[in-house]
Amino acid sequence: MTLKNTITPIVVVAYNRPDCLARILNSLALADYKEFDEIPLIISIDYHETNNEVLKIAKQFIWSFGEKIIKYHEENLGLRKHIIKCANFAVEYGSVIVLEDDLLVAPTFYRYAVEALKFSSDKDYIGGISLYNHQLNQQTHQNFSPIEDGFDNWYFQYAASWGQCWTKVQWQSFIQWYETNQILQVKPSTIPYTVTSWSEKSWLKYYIVYLIETNKYFLYPKIALSTNFGEAGTHNFQNTTAYQVTLRYNIQSNFNFSRLEESNSIYDAFYENKNLAKHLDLTSDNCCIDLYGFKPLPSNVQYLLTTKKIDYTILKSFGKRLKPIDINIIFKISGDDIFLYDLSQPKANNFTKNRYNELVYNYKIVTLKDAAFLFFKITLIRLGNLKRKIF
Repeated sequence: MTLKNTITPIVVVAYNRPDCLARILNSLALADYKEFDEIPLIISIDYHETNNEVLKIAKQFIWSFGEKIIKYHEENLGLRKHIIKCANFAVEYGSVIVLEDDLLVAPTFYRYAVEALKFSSDKDYIGGISLYNHQLNQQTHQNFSPIEDGFDNWYFQYAASWGQCWTKVQWQSFIQWYETNQILQVKPSTIPYTVTSWSEKSWLKYYIVYLIETNKYFLYPKIALSTNFGEAGTHNFQNTTAYQVTLRYNIQSNFNFSRLEESNSIYDAFYENKNLAKHLDLTSDNCCIDLYGFKPLPSNVQYLLTTKKIDYTILKSFGKRLKPIDINIIFKISGDDIFLYDLSQPKANNFTKNRYNELVYNYKIVTLKDAAFLFFKITLIRLGNLKRKIF
């Protein structure tokens, strides 16, 4: 496969964090582009009264792999409009890679992006490409990893904001939907409330709702090609490493992507495996999967697979021993942590959830000293966040 003359541009989204911009630009300079010619680098800087240093870093940066273009906006766009403006370069160039300034990229990120964009170009069910890979359920803050099925990718009905790519067609399809959906129609059974409750600065919540309503997916890598540094910014009050993930660090000639119909690693917006019902000899139409205990219960299903303790007849139960959590169902691990309920048969269930087992499953070893320190630190952080909201 020849990739010569590929001109997918790299767009870096910057605002008022000069150190972050310098770091992402340095990681871009260290990446591998040896099979590509003349890659445009666009540095898009939103207006802020103190971002002269950001503009200076952009101007001084030497890009040796193609044209460098600096777009400085004379008025503040805000994050949502800024991202949309940056992604619109997909229309001009045919595709685009968008990176916010608090990211770091792996050496092979560009090859992955180009191969994934080419793979997805004739597949209507793919709504975009992620460079990032989730290892944490952002809604429940529990560990997460997709099922390993032998491919380099998995599918998620959840758009990426920590390194993402679009073809022209993918982006235009979203924009057409977005122009008539400025007021979101919330459907709690399919759209997490943590998504729709995000502020109006968020472009991401619109894209996630778009994926759900049009039954499309983002294609994600099994090993990340970008990671989030979690600096304080528009959505974070302070630095955090909670969302940093392992980066792929090798030079690989080709990536092995699965088509949707052959993938065993497909997840909805609640991080729930969409193929799991078949392992219970049920269908997704009559069985709700809720292993993280976060999903609102649809009104039109008879069966519920969940970690919740509720008063209905239990048809089967499973242990919560293997990771990721959905593999316990596939391997039919015995235990009393996950339950398949028949919602047509109410029945009192008098047992309590074992909180200790839940903690042991979700977390690595934590010493008493570390636990005490974390309790103190988290309390201070939450009090600080409450103070900001009040004052």
